[in-house]
Amino acid sequence: MRIWSIHPKYLDVKGLTALWRETLLAKNVLEGNTKGYKNHPQLIRFKNADDPLKAINLYLEVIYRESLKRGYRFDRNKFTPQKDDGKHLTVTRGQLEYEWQHLLNKLKKRDITRYNRLSGIKEIECHPLFVVTDGDIEDWELVKNRPER
Repeated sequence: MRIWSIHPKYLDVKGLTALWRETLLAKNVLEGNTKGYKNHPQLIRFKNADDPLKAINLYLEVIYRESLKRGYRFDRNKFTPQKDDGKHLTVTRGQLEYEWQHLLNKLKKRDITRYNRLSGIKEIECHPLFVVTDGDIEDWELVKNRPER
């Protein structure tokens, strides 16, 4: 499961549709409708939100709007629209940069045109649910060979 902190506009078709499906799974977990994935690290920041279901629904709405821009037909009935009260979640700059490199590595293999278009971007936009703070890769991120702190 990968619930990206970067803006969904950067994702290729495969990435955007996977994000939609995986976030719907996360929503089901937060609603208590599934037994699997309950302790998945990607869910920690949503579980820690003041209102986890509101946060995941706001997150899904941005993915849905991105799908419309691209002419896709994601099912709007899969999430509950929410009023954005400005209570955004945080993401560290290190996490955003880690995810950016992770995405570029994926795109280099499966969508070289998109990779070439994105590889020169220096200012990475995050998903609108998040506010960027200083810091390294988030503790919940599963990183191979993470240096000890």
